Amino acid sequence: MNSPAHAPGTGETLSGAKIIDAVKAAGISHVLSVPDLHTAKGILSRVTTDKDLTLIRVCKEDETLGIAAGLTYGDKKSLILIQYTGFLYAINAIRGVACEQKLPMCMMIGLLSKEVGVAPQDSSKFGLRIVEPILDTMGIERHYIDLDADIAKITPALNRAWERSQPVAFLIGRRPS
Repeated sequence: MNSPAHAPGTGETLSGAKIIDAVKAAGISHVLSVPDLHTAKGILSRVTTDKDLTLIRVCKEDETLGIAAGLTYGDKKSLILIQYTGFLYAINAIRGVACEQKLPMCMMIGLLSKEVGVAPQDSSKFGLRIVEPILDTMGIERHYIDLDADIAKITPALNRAWERSQPVAFLIGRRPS
């Protein structure tokens, strides 16, 4: 199930606090992240002060997959928070760990520098245009999160990932506030 991307206007917002609430409602206890400009203020900074979440900072995006797999085997639910460039860098680890091992790797992917009002597939940036087709080719459920209304997709999709032991990706279209 892939939710379609939409291209809203500039007057809309995306709440980092509401995203964190949706993640916690699905039982996520750990967040693995490489510092990320796109989600740093609205999401990552909130994770650092949330007593219910443990932040694990890593040096490279592909490291998040191995750590998340280990947490999974320890029955801990985690969320990987990276930029789309890091997603592209970590494709082989995503293939091997999330897809071939059929593990519930839950990825929140910031679409850094995505033009406001432009869907990712219509971006002038090549890297942004190819993220959704790559996820589709890999068979990874994806959801475009660009408005507060989209946040309602997060908890059910995270729960499905764990119930079915499959990866899921959330594409964060705008910088959360």
